[in-house]
Amino acid sequence: MTTSDTHVTVSRIIDAPAKDIFALLTLPAKHPYFDGSGSVRSSEDTERITKSGEKFVMNMHREDQGGDYRIHNHVTAFDENKMVGWQPANDDAPDAPKGWEWLYELRAQDASTTEVVLTYSWDKVTDKKLLEKVGFPLITEAELEQSLNLLAAAVSEA
Repeated sequence: MTTSDTHVTVSRIIDAPAKDIFALLTLPAKHPYFDGSGSVRSSEDTERITKSGEKFVMNMHREDQGGDYRIHNHVTAFDENKMVGWQPANDDAPDAPKGWEWLYELRAQDASTTEVVLTYSWDKVTDKKLLEKVGFPLITEAELEQSLNLLAAAVSEA
């Protein structure tokens, strides 16, 4: 685990092949099952993520963000069975990500075991008012660890 002024990274060994974990991560409809923050409610998209540049919309809820809202996630990283990441944008500017990113890296240890590294980064946020308003990190290290625990449980049930 590492925490800095611009990111939080956690990792966990999961007893599953990288391809099975990647299959869950690239299906937005499954994201509520492994969201350790409890913010993700549902996906408006049913299609699997297949490449960088795609976008998927999630229905969210956080009291500290005013309740229900939607996020437009722009896929920024995609490497089959190895990496997937996205940057969120708000409903008011769905084509303009604000600069924070979620990145999952999958490191196969053997045919049935994978190290999953999850990084929540806000190093690309340039809006000083947004930085002050949000108070990064909005998601805690414990919530990120819970995301990996839930991911491990979800892949074992798949």
